[in-house]
Parts: sequence; C-alpha cells; structure tokens
Amino acid sequence: MKKYTTIILVGIILVLAAVLAGVLIFLKNQPPQERAVVQSIANILPLEPDSSLWGVNYPNEYSSLLLTANNNTPTAYGGSAQYSYLVEDPRLVILFAGYSFSHDYNQPRGHENTLIDIRATKRVTATTHATCYSCKSSDNPGLWAQLGMEAYDASLFSDMTALINNPIGCANCHEAGTMRLVITNPAVDAAFKAQGIDWRTFTRQQMRSAVCANCHVTYYFAGDNKVLTVPWANGTRVEDIIQTEDSVNFSDWTYPGTGTPIMKARHPDYELYTAGSTHFNAGVSCADCHMPYVRDGAMKYSSHDIMSPLLDPQQSCGQCHTDVDVVLARVSVIQDTVYQAKIGSEDALIDAITAITAAAAKPDSDPALLNEARTLHRHAQYMWDFISSANSMGFHNPDEALRIFRNATDLARQAQMKAAQAAGDPSLLVTGVYDALDPKPTPVP
Repeated sequence: MKKYTTIILVGIILVLAAVLAGVLIFLKNQPPQERAVVQSIANILPLEPDSSLWGVNYPNEYSSLLLTANNNTPTAYGGSAQYSYLVEDPRLVILFAGYSFSHDYNQPRGHENTLIDIRATKRVTATTHATCYSCKSSDNPGLWAQLGMEAYDASLFSDMTALINNPIGCANCHEAGTMRLVITNPAVDAAFKAQGIDWRTFTRQQMRSAVCANCHVTYYFAGDNKVLTVPWANGTRVEDIIQTEDSVNFSDWTYPGTGTPIMKARHPDYELYTAGSTHFNAGVSCADCHMPYVRDGAMKYSSHDIMSPLLDPQQSCGQCHTDVDVVLARVSVIQDTVYQAKIGSEDALIDAITAITAAAAKPDSDPALLNEARTLHRHAQYMWDFISSANSMGFHNPDEALRIFRNATDLARQAQMKAAQAAGDPSLLVTGVYDALDPKPTPVP
C-alpha cells in the first residue's frame, strides 16, 4: 500500500510540474502586448513628453524619477554632485586648450537637471546648434518625428529652447501604451543599422542596456548642420571609432601650437560596457545596477532614481553579490588603478603637446615627421578621452579601460619622440613637464 501511495504522489508531482512548465512556456511565448500589464488610468499619447502624465499609470516609477533632481551625493570618482572637472584636474585645461571644454566642463547631474545644466553651461554660445539638446529632453522624440533630425540639428540652440520644456523622461525610453523599451534617438538607430544590427530583435534584458545608448554613447556633429552622428560604422571599440572619424577627416578643433586636428570623445558608456566586460558577458544590464528592482509594499518595480550603484550598494550589488563590503573594496582598487593610468596618460599627452608645439615652431623641422607626430597625438588624445569622458572611472570595463589608457600613453610618447626627431632636438624628450610647471595652470574663468 505504501508503495502505491508513493507512486501516486510522484505521479501527481510530475503532472503538476508539467502543467506549471506548460503555463510558463505559454506565458513566455506571448507577445509583449498580450502579457498582463498595469491597467491604464490615463491614456498616454505616442511620444508624450510630459512624464507626469505617464506617472498617473506608473506612480512608483515617476516618483522615483523625480528623486534624480536631488541625488547629488558624490562618490570617490563620480556620483551626481555638481563640481568642475577643470578644478579637480587642471591638466584638462591644457588638454582641451583652444576648445570650449577648457572653459567649462562639469560633472553631470541627475536626469531631472539636464535642461538646467545644458542651459547654464558656458559651452553654449549664440552660434551653438540645437544638436546639443539631443540627449537632454523627452520633447526630442516628438520633435524628431515632426521635424526630422537634420532640420532639428540645423536649428540654433536658442531657437529650439522655446520648444523644449521637459528634461529626460519616459518618452526617451518607452513606447506609449505598450511601455516597450525602444531606441528613440535616430542617430543611435542609424548607428545600429550601420552595423547590420536590428535592435528590435533584442531581448528585454538587452534593451535594458540598449535604451541607455539613446544618450550614453559617443558622437560627433557632422557637416555644416551639425547633424548628430554616432560613429559605429566600423564597430564600437575605440579603434573602430577612430577609423570611422579618420575616414571622413573629422575634427572638433585644431589644437593651438601643435596644429593637431583633435576629436572629442563624449561619454561612451554603452560602447565601453559592451566591449566584453565581465558584467556584460554575464548578461547583466545597465538597469540591473543603476535602476535596481525595489519594493513598495507588494509592488515590485525598477527604481528610476538613476544613480551610481555605490550610493546604495546593498540594493544594487547585493542582488547578486553576498558580501557587499568585498565588492566595494574591489571597486575601490579598480578605480584607483584606472585613475592612476588616466593621470599617466594625461602627463604623456602634455609632454607630447609640448614637444610638438616646439617642433612646429621651428621652420626647419621635418614636415613628414611632424605630421606623424600630429596623427599620433590625435589618436592618443582620443583614446585617453574615450575613457576619461566615460562614467565609472573604468569600472564598466576595467580591462578595456586599462588597455586603452596603456595604448594612449604609448602613442603619446611616440608622438613626443616623433616631434623630437622632426625638430632634431633631443631635449624635447624630457618628461614631467606639467609637474615642473610652477605655478601650475588654473582653469579659465
């Protein structure tokens, strides 16, 4: 009798397991629009820029988004506190000489502050194009649909201001109605297409990183209309991007004294993270760390108080790591190491700039060698800037960050040597020029 009871119980368990598996498979295979969703209270129009209207249906997400206005606690190498990179590291004044970043370059704050900060920066002038609004407002998807990106970018920043009233919000990442994660930035859509990639085939987990690429990528302004261009035609690694910008002879400015055409890198967080980082290879998304799931009573939702995971490591890192203190210690070691590599690259670049400037001033310098030095300077500075301008002080991909800084330093030293050869002047091989300056340069007010 006991034998039959056991058999019956095992049979019941197997049947229940089969039924449960069937239900889970059925639910997984349903299209997103047929899955259970929050019952809408308000009807959200396509590309609606006012996030407060979306907040009627998603109050937890919206209320947490509003917290980004004040999540200004600094971390060792970042956070959202407002401070000047130029004051923190005066080397940047030299490295960006002749360009607007030598006058004003501040730590970015939370998403609710995007319009406040872009309108306050000294880098915006009377001739600045509206392209600089591209990553700053939830009004943009609607304006791009209405005007087209090229017409939008051809407009002046000052003319577009009257049409832009909302900071980054729901419409930048979500499709109204379905709440599907989407790429809304036409330049990023075009960049994926240039690689033969259709982001619409991405899984939801992949999209939890890809939507960050709407803004957190590097770019340049192409042509007279300053059209936003994401340079991924040859790939997303730094060497690929340099190849792309070299192929069209693009430069943001010419460095004074050296005559080097310089490219400016801009927060390539998506490119760096997806370049084979440990977390990316493990299937971790940007949102897993920067927008962790939290609870409000029985409601589980992704926090939209987007900030450094180091400000709430238990909630962010603790989802996967059992010993958060060990994680924080490891992060500290990684970031300190990357920071020292960053400073080493900056010193090498400044020595290269000093040598090339001196060589360019000598009328009998070898022009071919001098041009080689300029090319090395151009590539070295972009590599340094690629990591320096990214968030996380290298933690998004420590191995790649250190590799790039190593190459940047090597190319900068090669540039210095070429300049010395061009001028026939071994004294230009001196190192530590910046440390020898007394007093050191101070930021331009």
